Amino acid sequence: MSKLYLEYAKELAKGGQLMREEYVLEVSNLKKKYGNKTVVKNIDLNISKGDVFGFLGPNGAGKTTTIRMILGLIKIDGGSVIVNGYNMKNNFCNAIEKIGAVVETPRFYEYLSAYKNLKQIANIHENVVDEKIKEVLEMVGLSKRQNEKVKNYSLGMKQRLGIARALLNNPQLVILDEPTNGLDPQGMKEVREMISELATKKDITFLISTHLLNEVEQICNRVAILNEGEIVIEGAVNDLLNRENETIEIYTENKDKELVKKYIKSLDYAECVSVTSKGIIIEVVKGYSSKLNSYLISKNVEVSYLIPRNESLEDYFIEITKGGEQIA
Repeated sequence: MSKLYLEYAKELAKGGQLMREEYVLEVSNLKKKYGNKTVVKNIDLNISKGDVFGFLGPNGAGKTTTIRMILGLIKIDGGSVIVNGYNMKNNFCNAIEKIGAVVETPRFYEYLSAYKNLKQIANIHENVVDEKIKEVLEMVGLSKRQNEKVKNYSLGMKQRLGIARALLNNPQLVILDEPTNGLDPQGMKEVREMISELATKKDITFLISTHLLNEVEQICNRVAILNEGEIVIEGAVNDLLNRENETIEIYTENKDKELVKKYIKSLDYAECVSVTSKGIIIEVVKGYSSKLNSYLISKNVEVSYLIPRNESLEDYFIEITKGGEQIA
């Protein structure tokens, strides 16, 4: 087997590509302690240009702490953060120059308009002209209400204005901490659509921290799942859901379901067999459901229905975080 093929296989195993671009964000062995408690443990993250990367975990798992360390808002106790090739510790100004961020709920001068709020922020950046302020307001869908006072804005509009503020310095990476937190369904939909559009049309890379699984499924191409301060899995969303096994629900009228369970457990392509009030839930190797059905018929098991259960990111998340409950 050639060396090139081996390298190719390694990249595929990581859910990557043979020819990868350089990482926009590299986080290595990141640690944080408060007193005797370690809240972030040896976190590694590699985010490529163009990714919409979901940083997923239960409330209290360490997501916001990690983001604050990445942005230099709190001290790192161990590890490194490299942005666009610049180490945050040794070259902070260059590293932070092309990052935009919204951490928790964005705050503004309520008595000023959206435009004047961004004008104030523009003063701390170099070369941000009025045209740029108008451009970012257009990008987030607020241009028609840019002269309205922020106190009249809905929570969703303030969230979009926060993202506009994060876009002022032409960032290559935008970090959003719980971007749809507290929004109604319509506001959540608008923010998700805006992120997808900015990623596609403006080629902006996103790191999105959230505890909402459907949010990650809808807009992210890659995800890392954090639990109790540690990353328990990382990869392409599609790869995580494209597992070797599938879950099947078998509905049967057989009274002796334990006997049916015994039959199934004898099969080498079946595992995780459990009895329910209506039948059996089982994991089988993908492609073996018809073989399973034939086997049960041969054992005189009356199968009313055999239904594959669609795997969701929520199912996967609950499985690997043992229910998604965070220890305080």
